Amino acid sequence: MRVSEYVRHDAVGLAELMARGEVSPAEVEAAAREAIRTVNPAIDAVVETWPADDRPAPGSTPLAGVPFLIKDFGISMAGRRTEMGSRLTAGHVARSDSFLMRRLRRAGLVTVGRTATPELAYSITTEPVLYGPTRNPWDPERGAGGSSGGAGAAVAAGAVPVAHATDAAGSLRIPAACNGLFGLKPTRGRVSLGPALDEGFNGLAVQGGVSRSVRDSAALLDLIRGPEPGDPYFAEQPSRPYAQEVTRPPGPLRIGVLPQAWGGRRTTAPVAGALDRTVRLLESLGHRTEEVTVALGVGWEEFVLANARLSTANVAASVDSLAAALGRPVDSSTLEPPTLAAHRYGRRVSGPEFVTALTVRNRVARGLARYFDTHDLLLTPTLPELPPLLGTYGEGAEALDGLGWIERLNDHSPFTMAFNVAGTPAMSVPVTADTGTGLPIGMQFAAGYGREDLLFRLAGQLEGAQPWSGRTPGVWAGGRS
Repeated sequence: MRVSEYVRHDAVGLAELMARGEVSPAEVEAAAREAIRTVNPAIDAVVETWPADDRPAPGSTPLAGVPFLIKDFGISMAGRRTEMGSRLTAGHVARSDSFLMRRLRRAGLVTVGRTATPELAYSITTEPVLYGPTRNPWDPERGAGGSSGGAGAAVAAGAVPVAHATDAAGSLRIPAACNGLFGLKPTRGRVSLGPALDEGFNGLAVQGGVSRSVRDSAALLDLIRGPEPGDPYFAEQPSRPYAQEVTRPPGPLRIGVLPQAWGGRRTTAPVAGALDRTVRLLESLGHRTEEVTVALGVGWEEFVLANARLSTANVAASVDSLAAALGRPVDSSTLEPPTLAAHRYGRRVSGPEFVTALTVRNRVARGLARYFDTHDLLLTPTLPELPPLLGTYGEGAEALDGLGWIERLNDHSPFTMAFNVAGTPAMSVPVTADTGTGLPIGMQFAAGYGREDLLFRLAGQLEGAQPWSGRTPGVWAGGRS
């Protein structure tokens, strides 16, 4: 199989070719490895590849034999390095599979490597000191988002059709927006984080993937969803597979539109124009849209402060545990300035302050739940701006404390975090692009708790009305062999 043929297919399409015997799993894997070798020098999205453990029988699952990449964070694969983008954990090898990794194996996905992440996944751009910056395949001078930036860049560039991603503050949806992909953050409790964790970042973190087609993400979620023993949250299982929802008409929906974010950050003109075009497309499909005001339940400063306390306390605990286990110091030789600042800030968070932050989480969840009593979905831009130039987020980071870094991240990504706090599903859809630069722009749709089915129905309708998978990133300007 030539790379030029391989990159034309999504994951479900590749699996169907193998199931029919038109191409072998070994040929598909070889094409994936050639695609990675071709594009990765320009984007630095894949930090390591390795031989496949096994090749499943074609047709045994909807994704059997499909090449796959896991993020260097939030998942462990026995015998493979898990470094979390950090010098603190460089060289660390996982001893066992996490629950999610076991499900990926049962799904028949052929995991061939791992993708880049910022240090400890603690940024919305992927520019770690350990491996260097991941570049946007549409414009290598720009970032690929974070913290699943390596996954986003790799999928957009055609290395693999779908890849593992995580999301604790937008870390899946932001790279989807920056790279022109589809990415759905599932409901809290939809995918297990065990056995090492009962919850990530106090329930804010979830597992998922990014893909070039809606049906790939639906098929992946079908294969990895469901509780494991000891999980602290339970999301009711859907009445039918998500893969079936993609082709079901959503019916007329009532969709609120939030053009300007909480906190006062203004949406830039290119993104506002894209939002207007999206609203017109929705109305042409029979949906009712209206501009709305959505109450978070708390003020923006209180919201950011609570998230800073939760996130930095978690970072501090993780850093201390990793440093002790690996016998390494906690200083500038092992950690970058934002992570060091988070460690210092988090160690000062008191018990009462931490509990108060959890109370804020509850108030936000209750506040957003009331919105979905009257509307089916909420539409916002995923990001208020185009993918920024590399280095933008890191300017002057040495002068920021733990709260200052979280304020910066929330200022650049003010639309995403609320749905992690609330635990509700949200997706970024590449409905349109900037008319001037051609850079992708993602639109975020959020739904009520457990309503991934509704999001997949709308995403399938939007993909059919305005396909986005045929565009080619600039990294392929030299042609595909």
